[in-house]
Amino acid sequence: MQKKLLKPTAISKNCGGKEAKQKLNNHRHPLAFEQCITVESHREHQALVNRLASTDEPAIVVAASGMCEGGRIVNYLKALLPDERNDVLFAGYQAQGTLGRAIQSGDAVVDIDNEQAEVNAQIHTISGYSAHADQNDLLKFVTGVTKQPKAVHLIHGEKEAKRELGEKLEAEGIEVVY
Repeated sequence: MQKKLLKPTAISKNCGGKEAKQKLNNHRHPLAFEQCITVESHREHQALVNRLASTDEPAIVVAASGMCEGGRIVNYLKALLPDERNDVLFAGYQAQGTLGRAIQSGDAVVDIDNEQAEVNAQIHTISGYSAHADQNDLLKFVTGVTKQPKAVHLIHGEKEAKRELGEKLEAEGIEVVY
């Protein structure tokens, strides 16, 4: 039985709420409001970090976290983690051995730039926004493609998880390269 595929345009036309579509059709971007600022330079970034750390001003900061190992997120965390009035929301997975995982796991004190930082902020995690697929999703993808790959290279992930996935792929007759 042949599967009938939808055109991507048909999918996009049928997704999203009516109100959101109307706003986009009227050239209103969901993040285009006066209070939403974009921080361009390092100077602006550092000024914002200092302002947030020294005032009671409410704010929502959206910053790419990676694993909280580098970039602007590190400055925000260093300045804002000690304050119990703050919340940190992780939108997905943080790898073992990273600052992000230590914070997400509930460590009371974390090392940031060779300095100890108390974690008094409230820490939250939501799932469903990560770009990472789980083991079953990866297996379904690899075994479900029409033309099987000659080999699968496992280069990203935790050592034990890669080993387990590799064993399952090999059981399917697929060569694995670590």
